[in-house]
Amino acid sequence: MDFQKVAESLGAMTCVVSVEKIGEDDYGKVCIVAGNKAYVDSIEHPMGGVEMLTKKFVPGQEYTAYLTKDLNFEDACYRAAVKKKVIHSYAHPDRFEVWFNMVFMPLMYEDGDTCYCTYTMEINFEPDAETMSNVSSDIAGQVLNTCIKLRGADDLRYVMKDVIKDIRAICSAESCKVMLLDTIKRQCDLLCEDIDPNAPLLPMQEYIDNDEDMYGLALSWEKTISGSNCVIANDKHSFDVIKERNPRWYKSLKSAAVENIVLFPLKARGEILGYIWAVNFDPEKAPKIKEALELTTFILGSEIGNYLLLDRLKILSSIDMLTGVLNRNEMNNLVDSLCTGKRAKGKSVGVAFADLNGLKTVNDEEGHEAGDALLKRASAALRSVFGDDEIFRAGGDEFSIIVTDTTEEELAKKVEQLRENSKEYDKVSFAIGFSVEANAKNVRKALRKADENMYEDKRIFYENHPDKVRRTTNKDDFAFQVEGKGKKGKKTDA
Repeated sequence: MDFQKVAESLGAMTCVVSVEKIGEDDYGKVCIVAGNKAYVDSIEHPMGGVEMLTKKFVPGQEYTAYLTKDLNFEDACYRAAVKKKVIHSYAHPDRFEVWFNMVFMPLMYEDGDTCYCTYTMEINFEPDAETMSNVSSDIAGQVLNTCIKLRGADDLRYVMKDVIKDIRAICSAESCKVMLLDTIKRQCDLLCEDIDPNAPLLPMQEYIDNDEDMYGLALSWEKTISGSNCVIANDKHSFDVIKERNPRWYKSLKSAAVENIVLFPLKARGEILGYIWAVNFDPEKAPKIKEALELTTFILGSEIGNYLLLDRLKILSSIDMLTGVLNRNEMNNLVDSLCTGKRAKGKSVGVAFADLNGLKTVNDEEGHEAGDALLKRASAALRSVFGDDEIFRAGGDEFSIIVTDTTEEELAKKVEQLRENSKEYDKVSFAIGFSVEANAKNVRKALRKADENMYEDKRIFYENHPDKVRRTTNKDDFAFQVEGKGKKGKKTDA
């Protein structure tokens, strides 16, 4: 067969691909045997956003002479050339800054164990909505349903429980899940998961909890995808590639009873937010599953990106960035919620004030960097005891803790534990006062009592440690500091 003539008979960028058939379900070399002028020009004179490994087209070379190895491209060529199926795909491979509209057409001609297909492509610099929507009716309906659910969502995590069920259903998979990557905490966050109750699969959260470096494993998936837009492993050949590229992940998949997997990165603004994947599905449905997830992830990436952005903004507005505990604004919000009965209705509330001793002295004598380090150590000491409670930085050197549904005895034990734990942190000691009210609506009363008790504790501290008192030339000011109060009854920096 004159393959060059076949390629030239088609106007768009077209080449003829050969696939070496091995047995019934495997393949070997994938080569570009001929290409029309438009296709050859795309290699020798690539447009912006497209990078080739070499810019010289030689008929008969393996495709990896021009492109990074891509399992999805190989799979499409195999199914078209060997299985004689027409394949259409619209994808945005990571190695390129463009979108590819691709059609693989089988050629009936075979030469022994070598089979052939044509590969025709169109390049878009922006995603084409019309092309993306050119999918089967059931997938289009599913994606539309997903869009409707996400757009009306007040709580993304809650809605995603339904969305992932729908995705698992259309994939006919034993399990589907979405896992996000927290780049700040360097940990994985399981957003949602749906598992067939009869499947021999463990919940993903168990792997996250038991694998100390699950985050590192998830980071390795980007390299495993290696320039494509996803990973599809549904035969020995594709699993062998994963084994070669990522032995640790391969071992994990096999130990988890994964027979096949399709995994897509979720992206927004060029950043990988996490991954969505389906496992143990009918291999014959792999093209349909890829098509469904390809379009769904495009939408999910945008929605999850917006959700994470708002979540980060919320964190920035509620966290004291130096110490990592909640800020005073969040404390005020909690107090308001307790007073109105929106939170802890009918329950008790305990308040503790912990004033860091000696911060002013450290700032004056060692500098503000040393003072900041002291504040960080102080917050670490607080978290060592009140890690499950809400800790606030109420002022420069003052922290507060609000605990609901507690008793005076329970809070007293924690306060004593804090005094003990503080000894393990350099220069950290607190003046502490606490109070408990039976009704959480009386939280302001508890705040006042805890504040008064804290000042008394501070007065005792400075009586016992006169060297810690901030020096002043005014005798009256010195007396007020020892008492733990300023001239207007307010505490001074110490």
